[in-house]
Amino acid sequence: MADYTECGEILLLHGNANARFEPQSAAADAAVKSAEPSSRLLVLTGPSGVGKGTVLQALLARYPQVWLSVSATTRPPRPGECHGGNYFFMDRRSFMDQVARGEFLEWAEFAGHAYGTPAGPIQARLRAGRTVILEIEVEGARQVRRRLPTAVQVFLRPPSMATLEERIRTRGSDSEDSIARRIARAREELTRAEEFNHVILNGNLNQAIADVDAVLQTMLQTASSRDGAPRQAHGSGVELTGDGRAGRGRSG
Repeated sequence: MADYTECGEILLLHGNANARFEPQSAAADAAVKSAEPSSRLLVLTGPSGVGKGTVLQALLARYPQVWLSVSATTRPPRPGECHGGNYFFMDRRSFMDQVARGEFLEWAEFAGHAYGTPAGPIQARLRAGRTVILEIEVEGARQVRRRLPTAVQVFLRPPSMATLEERIRTRGSDSEDSIARRIARAREELTRAEEFNHVILNGNLNQAIADVDAVLQTMLQTASSRDGAPRQAHGSGVELTGDGRAGRGRSG
């Protein structure tokens, strides 16, 4: 696997893509469930190119106290991506070994690469009373729903398939075969939208951000009321423009 840049306090040698992300025991289900309430967990999902990454970055700017779960992947890093910040970059053998040990809350294959959510860091943050966000693809979100049914799930949908296809094509980083696979998968994923707690249209980016923000606000207020703690402060607003295409994300 190619070299990558390390993020923050992650300490790994270049050329060694085996992730160190607080390994979880084989009982990932029980461990994460014991870190209730999983109602502190917000799962943001939707098809590739719908704008999950853009919405996510706006939320993180407003709510620095919310913790973002970083996914692991067997996909090679793209220019500018850093290990531990964008993803934990792993070789396939190491990834599948951790699948066998039950160290992922969920995992799925997409466009020939495996993606997964390490369970250990989520367990630790939920136990500490933190609110956690996952930005993951649809099959992974469905797995999380089955394992943690009280997690709050938001499905971001495009105004039309034509708009979504345009967003995917203007990324400019995918082959025609990859684009075709993403579009076919997106069509299937959109049929599952109603399985999730909240379905939010991303036709106008700022409105979509406001709609997801409202869901997160309700979560924070509920957590504060339950804990008897002061309400977590809302950060400064972030006004964005553009068509809402995704930034970094699990489906990328």
